Amino acid sequence: MIRLSGDTSMPGPLRVAKALRRTALQAVPTVLIIVILNFFLLRLAPGDAAEVMAGEAGSATAETLAALRNRFGLDLPVLQQLADYLWTLAHFSLGDSPRYNMPVAALIGQRLPNTLALMALALGLALVIGIALGALMASFVGRLPDRVLSVLALLFYSIPSFWIGLMLIVLFSVKLGWLPSGGAESIGAGYTGWEAFVDRLRFMVLPGLSLALFYVAIYARLTRGDMLEVRAQDYVRTAQAKGLPPFAVTTRHVLRNALLPVTTMAGIHLGGLMGGAVVVETVYSWPGLGRLAYEAVMGRDFNVLLGILLLSSLLVVAVNALIDLFQAWLDPRIEVR
Repeated sequence: MIRLSGDTSMPGPLRVAKALRRTALQAVPTVLIIVILNFFLLRLAPGDAAEVMAGEAGSATAETLAALRNRFGLDLPVLQQLADYLWTLAHFSLGDSPRYNMPVAALIGQRLPNTLALMALALGLALVIGIALGALMASFVGRLPDRVLSVLALLFYSIPSFWIGLMLIVLFSVKLGWLPSGGAESIGAGYTGWEAFVDRLRFMVLPGLSLALFYVAIYARLTRGDMLEVRAQDYVRTAQAKGLPPFAVTTRHVLRNALLPVTTMAGIHLGGLMGGAVVVETVYSWPGLGRLAYEAVMGRDFNVLLGILLLSSLLVVAVNALIDLFQAWLDPRIEVR
């Protein structure tokens, strides 16, 4: 949490250490409550991993189901299952996956880099494109560029990401043949070094763009409104009166202060990016946590789902702490609490 403060005398490292300590103290009970709520909510879903696995094997007898439930501890009372899971977490383990027959941490570790790379690309595209479009809209407020870009932003905000993804596949993969329609890399190509990086980037462009366009619309509108509000402040008129070039006034005074709400929203949207990745990764067959979460839901693999939800919670807490520190750097009057 942040608030304005007139005291900026505390050295930077001390402010950072104070903020990180408070964030850690707040994060522990928050994450614990999230884990418990997720555990009980998932138990409300019909079926379990034993039923799915027995049905897929074609041997869904009462004896088989009982044996599977006993093997995975699904026949225990819910409170005892919760206590066992919390005890497992206390030993820095996420348990085992009944469906994949491997530790959940190892399974998540295989998919996590792909999702983080996709989320970083999507968030970077959304911020760069959204801020640039918002600044352009604010510069031509009330004129044709502002109106055209406002309509485009409204379209991106209204259209579902899966439909955008399908249309991008039709245009860039089917019609033009410029980009691949799915997967993570060219199978059997054997690329290394720079060629491997470029190859993976080609596969990331369409899913990253599909995930980013919704947030581009939000950041563009938010940047436009904040820049118009900041432009009316006294210190901006003072900078203009001193004879500073318009570009310097816009970048140093207007845009820098207008970025505060945008960065706040970016931290809030991180959880939404993870949720949107479920749809986008399924459309593009991207081997990430979103697709793993979908497979875990279909297979009732609750241990995997709990691990993904726990990781998402920790990621949101960490990024919001970094956003608070970034805002304090943008405006030294802001005190991180």
